[in-house]
Amino acid sequence: MFKSIFRAIAASVITLLICSAAYPATVWFLARVVCPRQAEGSLIYGRDRSVIGSELIARPFKGAGYFQPRPSAVDYKADAAGGSNLGSNNPDLRAKVKERAAALGASDESPAPIDLVTASGSGLDPHIGVEAAYYQAPRIAAERKKTVAEIKALIDRSIDRSGQIWGAQPRVNVLMLNIELDQISYTR
Repeated sequence: MFKSIFRAIAASVITLLICSAAYPATVWFLARVVCPRQAEGSLIYGRDRSVIGSELIARPFKGAGYFQPRPSAVDYKADAAGGSNLGSNNPDLRAKVKERAAALGASDESPAPIDLVTASGSGLDPHIGVEAAYYQAPRIAAERKKTVAEIKALIDRSIDRSGQIWGAQPRVNVLMLNIELDQISYTR
């Protein structure tokens, strides 16, 4: 009987060590060696080596001269990722969508793209569709004293088509697009 108890305890300890120490350490080491940038969270650094953000997590931008990401049900807090859990027929969700569309100046002739009026499931989606980026181009061009064609050309250079193999629509990473936008001259 003691032999069986000892074996059970030994198996539990070995399993604990494998699952809570050896496996995570191996995965961590391999990630650091094979893809170190991604293992660190795909962080984007500024000229002074301070962290600007992550390619993987949306963040809001202040000012009319920047592209805006999808709305966030969690106020862009990465530690509280989640959606609003409101169904498509919920009056509160419909009211939020109408409010967001009105804030964008949408009309029946120029409806706002769906990505700009609805939050993603996580509330942290860093991408918007190409249509949503084009929709914001006139506002950004006016604010930055550029032509709409210049802003659309910048959008075209920033389109990510990597998911098309699996049927995903082309998209634009808002943080990366805004970094590119800041690299063109900001004249007032």
